[in-house]
Amino acid sequence: MQLHKEVLGQGQDIVLIHGWGMNSAVWSSMAEQLSQRYRLHLVEMPGHGYSSYQQGCLELDQWVNAVLEIVPQSAVWIGWSLGSMLAQRAAVLKPERVQGLISIAGTPSFVQRDGWDSAMEPDTLHSFATDLQTDHAQTLERFLLLQAHGDAGMRQLLRPLRAGLAGRPQPHDQALEAGLDLLLNVDLRSDLPSLQCPNMWLLGRRDLLVPVALGEALLRLQPQAEVHVFRQAAHLPMLSDQHRCLELIDEFMSNV
Repeated sequence: MQLHKEVLGQGQDIVLIHGWGMNSAVWSSMAEQLSQRYRLHLVEMPGHGYSSYQQGCLELDQWVNAVLEIVPQSAVWIGWSLGSMLAQRAAVLKPERVQGLISIAGTPSFVQRDGWDSAMEPDTLHSFATDLQTDHAQTLERFLLLQAHGDAGMRQLLRPLRAGLAGRPQPHDQALEAGLDLLLNVDLRSDLPSLQCPNMWLLGRRDLLVPVALGEALLRLQPQAEVHVFRQAAHLPMLSDQHRCLELIDEFMSNV
């Protein structure tokens, strides 16, 4: 399995990982700005974008190790949504390789569990899993709408996401199914207290996938975490509040 990586700019190394069903085009606007100051490594997850998919690649650690094979030995990792889970896990598996972690609309557990209410109800993702069996394209469209729902600039946010999907190969069917299974079943809460690197979490108050109450739950698990909430944002703060995101990333990078 060969993952696709694009390298832009010069400076401190940053690894960027997109979310489920998407590809690295979601970073295009932000990457244009960041590449003026940093060296970016835009990685596409297994079976997404230009990355190939290997049958049986079902475990989060398999996805993380595939990314580790192609990125620098030391970098700050920025993950959005499912990409955040890969970044979180990499920081635990290989702490010497992750200088810092920035999670954008990410969480250690996307679904509610015992003692974990700051997440989606499992039925929401189960419905996507059911729909995925019959119509991948329509399921992806529903997911796009859910990510932008609640944001005042919803139409403007969806435009680059749809363009990103249209401009690169569609996600591999099995990769979509495997990725959705990760969203449903991965629980990284026990990893958070052991995070050794600086970590910052960017959340949208209007996010329907990652409830804003997650911020308080994160601080109980990782008191050193830095949490910022974008009041008008949904699941896409790097698009809806890009200027502020860039400011926070620059501040974070200056301290790692």
